[in-house]
Amino acid sequence: MKKYLAIALILITTFQVLAQQDPQYTQYMYNTISVNPAYAGTRGALSIAGLYRTQWVGLDGAPETGTFNIHSPVKDGRVGVGFSLINDRIGEGTVEDTYFDVVVSYTIPTSETGKLSFGIKGGGHLLNVDFTRLSQYTQELNSSANIDNKFSPNIGLGVYYHTNKWYLGLSAPNILETEFYDNQVQTASGNATFLATKRMNFYLIGGYVFDLDQDWKLKPTFLAKAVDGAPLQVDVSANFLFREKLTLGAAYRWDAAFSALAGFQITDQLMLGLAYDREVTELGRTEFNNGSYEVFLRFELVKNFKKLISPRFF
Repeated sequence: MKKYLAIALILITTFQVLAQQDPQYTQYMYNTISVNPAYAGTRGALSIAGLYRTQWVGLDGAPETGTFNIHSPVKDGRVGVGFSLINDRIGEGTVEDTYFDVVVSYTIPTSETGKLSFGIKGGGHLLNVDFTRLSQYTQELNSSANIDNKFSPNIGLGVYYHTNKWYLGLSAPNILETEFYDNQVQTASGNATFLATKRMNFYLIGGYVFDLDQDWKLKPTFLAKAVDGAPLQVDVSANFLFREKLTLGAAYRWDAAFSALAGFQITDQLMLGLAYDREVTELGRTEFNNGSYEVFLRFELVKNFKKLISPRFF
């Protein structure tokens, strides 16, 4: 019984955290449009990308996240348009978040190489909570506690500056704070309260490209995420790019995980990225956690990768 109570507490706590924080990505440097709408169109080509993340492998009901986005420049590169879809699941579907947004950006040249982009996105969020999917479900958590694809509107804003060598972006992907419900459920031990609130997340992202020699480049990056009611999350990474084809690197999520990253520019149009996280918390030292995995795939409609108008390294 103690084990079941512990699992329930972990699930409920995670549900509350997920209601406050957006999904996390180790390969955020390739998945920028998911956190900053101003990134739309800045790659100078029609870009289609997908990411899948499975977290804490070996733990039943651990989070799974999938993203899909497509964006392209129009109007001589000044305007960018796109579409973003994110699906986040925990507890084998007990809690499921789905975000879908239309993205628009506008870019202003500030120098010979510098560009400043402003972005906005609008769409919606669906929250589904089904306690009957719990393996230890009882009637105490009755259907009245469930949420059936509750819709809430979503608006996001971002600004993104980039040159051929570095970039910096600030964004708030969801500026509308929504309280889905505040529900009390009668249990044998008393009342249990479930509160689902969507909080505003702030992101600061940046990176630089160092030319080490003719073949090698070093690409350090960082991502900081802040939200009221949760600790500040900071990711830092360093990737080495060899002949603009092979990327190898490592990352660290502050007080959370170490990561290994690899990327392959298979063709001028197709890029594959892989990442593995190992927790440094108490969870990472348990036998049931085999780390977290990510796979990223991007396809771009370009004839020559080296002739992209925008920086091709981020």
